[in-house]
Amino acid sequence: MAEDQLDQVAKSANPLVFISHDTRDAEFAEAFSNLLKSVSAGVLKSFRTSDRRGNQGIEYGVEWYPEIIKNIQGASDVVCLLTKRSVDRPWILFEAGMAKGKLDTPILGVALGIELKEASSGPFAQFQNCGDDEDSLTKLVFQLVNRIPNSEPDKDTIKFQVGKFRQSISEILKKLDGTPAEGGKKSSANVKEIENSSAKLFEEIKIMFQDLPSRIERASPLEGRRRKRRFHPGMFEEMIHFSKDPKIGVKMALSLYREKMPWIYDEGVQLLSKLETSKTPATTKRLLHDFEELLMRSTRNPFVEEFLIDDKEEFVLFMELPRIILRNLEHFVL
Repeated sequence: MAEDQLDQVAKSANPLVFISHDTRDAEFAEAFSNLLKSVSAGVLKSFRTSDRRGNQGIEYGVEWYPEIIKNIQGASDVVCLLTKRSVDRPWILFEAGMAKGKLDTPILGVALGIELKEASSGPFAQFQNCGDDEDSLTKLVFQLVNRIPNSEPDKDTIKFQVGKFRQSISEILKKLDGTPAEGGKKSSANVKEIENSSAKLFEEIKIMFQDLPSRIERASPLEGRRRKRRFHPGMFEEMIHFSKDPKIGVKMALSLYREKMPWIYDEGVQLLSKLETSKTPATTKRLLHDFEELLMRSTRNPFVEEFLIDDKEEFVLFMELPRIILRNLEHFVL
């Protein structure tokens, strides 16, 4: 059985819901996690990065990026909690793009405290998103619980627990509405609470990594101008041609994906290693076919132009790179 088929079997047997959210919305994520636990008697597992009290988050001392990727790869569904604070956040979009582009995992957007039309914009416009009304949430939770093998979800039970969840969300929203606007005066107790919040610290770490290139550019205008100079696809292809070794050409092309689409870079490096040990032409063709599918899914979808690409020159290069990579990989089947 193929590796991707084995992954699908594993997901079906052990469904996992990855709860994607802005870490400042940790209470929403916890409430949704508790909802899934209640309706499934604890059988339906979930993962959320902001969990610090249970076993559904990232343990201390563990590198957060590989752990997030591992759980996205193992998820049967990715639920994106879309609120006023999260609907346009880069990491929500990154996690959704990673799951959809690489793994074709179902993306389920849930609008909490905002109109459904506000959530169904940008990249999320392509998905059938869920509102925070009782009927929509009941249908969504029923769908998730139904992932459990041999389960028989009870709609009335789910509806009752959804009602409790909506009450929790309403209380959280009221509490948020009562806090001062950003830049307003806050009490010393509130300031201390924010400073000591591990959830906020984690969000700041993610923002720091996301904004690092722009910070470097602001710090050094000359270096910033250098960074904006792009490789023309033709020039880049010429450089690869003179490298002679197709592996070097593939590595050069993959390196350009390392920052914007790290999953392509990671899978490409692993592919080169697997091709060196591949024993049959059939295995080689399957590996190449799987990687080609990953390239196409990742570069030919709305997330690329909406979120990952900065300008037209970069977009042209990213669209041409798959052709360059695949042409060099053809040497492995000749």
